[in-house]
Amino acid sequence: MPLPMPTLDHVVINVRDQIDAGADTFRCLGFTLTPRGYHTLGSMNHLAMFGTDYLELIAAPPGDTRRPDVLGTPFGLNGLVFGTEDSASVHAALTEAGVPCGVPLEFSRPVTLDDGTTGDATFRTVTLTPSVAPAGRVYFCHHFTRHLVWRDEWRHHANGAIAVARAVIASRDPSVTRLVFAQMFGADATREIPGGCSLAVGMSRFDVLTHEALVNQFGEAAPEGDGRADFMAALTFRTRSLDAACAALEAGGVAGFWQEEGRVVVPASSAFGCALEFCG
Repeated sequence: MPLPMPTLDHVVINVRDQIDAGADTFRCLGFTLTPRGYHTLGSMNHLAMFGTDYLELIAAPPGDTRRPDVLGTPFGLNGLVFGTEDSASVHAALTEAGVPCGVPLEFSRPVTLDDGTTGDATFRTVTLTPSVAPAGRVYFCHHFTRHLVWRDEWRHHANGAIAVARAVIASRDPSVTRLVFAQMFGADATREIPGGCSLAVGMSRFDVLTHEALVNQFGEAAPEGDGRADFMAALTFRTRSLDAACAALEAGGVAGFWQEEGRVVVPASSAFGCALEFCG
C-alpha cells in the first residue's frame, strides 16, 4: 500500500469541561466560531473555519465517561489531524507499515446552517495508539459531508486568520517523533531544523522542538510542560494583517500579547494552555 500524503485537516484545543469559557476566550482572541456541535461520541465542539483547515475546541460534559481522551488530559493543544479522502486505505497502509492505530471509527454531529437547513456532518477517523504519539492525539479525518463544515459564513475572523500555518510539539527527544513520521509518510518526509525536526503537512508544517528550543521561540508565552516529556505546545496562524490581529486582541482584552517584527504572540495563559502566534 502507498503511504498516505500528509495534509492538514484540523488542529484541536482541549477545553475539557469548560466549553463556555473556551468559546468566550477564543471569540475574544478574534475568532468567529461555529454554533456548538454535539458528537454522537459524547463530545461537544466549536470550530474556527479557515480556507482548507480549521481549529476545533473540544469538550465533554462534566463527569462524562465516554471521552477520557478529553476530560482525562490537560487543557491546551491535544490533537493534530491529517486529512484523507480514503480512511480505509490509510488504515491499511499504516497497518502494513507497522504503525499501531485503531480501526476506522465513524461518527457524526447535527448541523444547523444560517438559513435554517439542517444535516448531519459525518466523519470517519483513524487514530494512532497513544503510545505511538505520547504528545497528544494524532489521527486522520475523512469528511463525508464537507459542505456542512466548510461554509463561507464561518471563515471570516476579526484577527484576519486564514489558515493554520504551523503546529509545534515539544519533546525531550524530537528524533523519536521524527521516526514515527518517517514510518507514516516515508523517510524523506521530515527535515532537520534548529532544535528539532519539521514535517511538511500540505501548506502547513508540524515542528517538533526540544523544550529549550520551544522557550527560545516563545519565551514566557510557552506553556508549562508540567513534567511531560512530550506535549503539544503552540499554533501559528497565517493572518491577512498583523494590525488586524493586534486590534482584535486589544478589543478582546487579551492579556500579555506582544508584537515584534513579523509576528504577534499570545501567551498560553491567555489561550487555554496553547501559545498562539499570528504571522503575515
